[in-house]
Amino acid sequence: MLDNRADAYQLLRRLGASARLLLHVQLVGEAADLLMRGYADLGLDFDAQWIELGVAVHDAGKIAHPEELTGPGSLHEPAGKALLLQNDVQQKIAECCVSHAAWRTKGLSLEELSVALADKLWKGKREQDLELLVIDQAALRLGVDRWGVFEALDSVFEEIAAGGSDRLGRSKLA
Repeated sequence: MLDNRADAYQLLRRLGASARLLLHVQLVGEAADLLMRGYADLGLDFDAQWIELGVAVHDAGKIAHPEELTGPGSLHEPAGKALLLQNDVQQKIAECCVSHAAWRTKGLSLEELSVALADKLWKGKREQDLELLVIDQAALRLGVDRWGVFEALDSVFEEIAAGGSDRLGRSKLA
C-alpha cells in the first residue's frame, strides 16, 4: 500500500528501477503538480493522491522491459500493473500502468486521465483529444459546460507544455 510519492519511489528503487526511470517519473510528476495546481485554482474536487501515486508508478513495468525506456513498446503496461499488484499496491494505482496509455478507454476517471495527460505534457506534447476528455470531466465535476473551464485549463496545459523542453533536457541527465 502506497501513501505518498516517496513511498512510490522507494518501491520502484527496491524493485530495481534505473536512475533514468526514476528521473522520468519525477519529471512527469512536475507536470502533474502543475496540473493539480490548475485544478485547485478552479475549485475542482479531485483525488490528488491518486494522481500523484499514479504518475509515480505509471511506468513501473519498464523495470521488466527497460528497452521501452528508450524505444517503443507496450509490454511494460500489463507488466507494471502485475508487478505493482504483486507488491500490494492499491488496484486503482496499479491500473494507471495500463490506463495511462489506454486513455481512449471509456469510463476512465479524471484522475486516470490526468496521469495520461501529465505523461504527454511533461515533454511539451499537446494531445487535443485527451485534453478535451480532461476538460469534460472537470466541467462535469464543476457542474458547468465545457466552455466554462476550457480557457482556464487550456492555459494550464499550455503552461505545462511550454516547460517541456527544459524537462526533456533534464531527462537526458540520467
